[in-house]
Amino acid sequence: MSVMPMPKARVSLTLIAAFFALYFIWGSTYLVIRIGVESWPPMLMAGCRFVIAGALLLAWALYRGAPLPSGRQWLNAGAIGVLLLSCGNGGVTVAEHWGVASGVAALAVATVPLFTLVFARLFGQRNTLLEWGGIGLGLCGIVLLNLGSNLQGSPAGAALILFAAAAWAFGSVWSRRLDLPAGPMASALEMLVGGAALLLGSQLSGEHLQQLPDLRGWLALGYLVVFGSIIAFSAYVYLLANVRPAAATSYAFVNPAVAVLLGVLFAGEHIGWPEALAMAVIIGAVVLISLPQWRRREAA
Repeated sequence: MSVMPMPKARVSLTLIAAFFALYFIWGSTYLVIRIGVESWPPMLMAGCRFVIAGALLLAWALYRGAPLPSGRQWLNAGAIGVLLLSCGNGGVTVAEHWGVASGVAALAVATVPLFTLVFARLFGQRNTLLEWGGIGLGLCGIVLLNLGSNLQGSPAGAALILFAAAAWAFGSVWSRRLDLPAGPMASALEMLVGGAALLLGSQLSGEHLQQLPDLRGWLALGYLVVFGSIIAFSAYVYLLANVRPAAATSYAFVNPAVAVLLGVLFAGEHIGWPEALAMAVIIGAVVLISLPQWRRREAA
């Protein structure tokens, strides 16, 4: 009796678990970030989050016998860490500190697949007419999003969160072309360097704690370290190495809905009709540009 199908089953379960972490755990982190920045300075909280998570992952990887990364791998992982975590996640954290609602932040980050497609084109990937149509529709969604009161109340937050989405997308595409360590070691190095850059930014910008965070602030940091970073970010790095970038960024389908629902239920956030319409348009655009990616994957 053959036992060959078992590895396939394990790989399939790993993919399912990784997508679940991206879709639902990451969707919840937008609300948790908003809770955290009520008692933490934003860059200080984000920097602590990633340095702690990166150190834990590094210790675990070394304990499991992972080889030490080369100097080139350190540099490559550091560059990706700055793009994804310092500019990407750090930008979202600061934008929420400036008053952008958690659900609206998730919706703005839903533009990541649109930016991913544009940057993939710069690296030589040809886009179809359907994909270009999705980019155009997504740009309309961004305009609608900026008509809502949430982003009009914080123009700087609106600009910062779109920059964060673009930085995350560029780092995601570029990472597939770099020599990075295998497994959790890549996540560990990216978090350590990205977190260190955030702590440096916190220091240079004059952030400091007025008083120790309350219990909600500490719980928020713990949740972001364990679930948002060690589990969900590691799942994202795994998917980037094993599926197409557009599939890895497909969490943009679900994250806005999860974040909006949690923000309305637990944070008293209100989403107006421009944001609701923008959600429909942006998610429709993401679906449009992702269809060719999934078809190619199925054909392969």
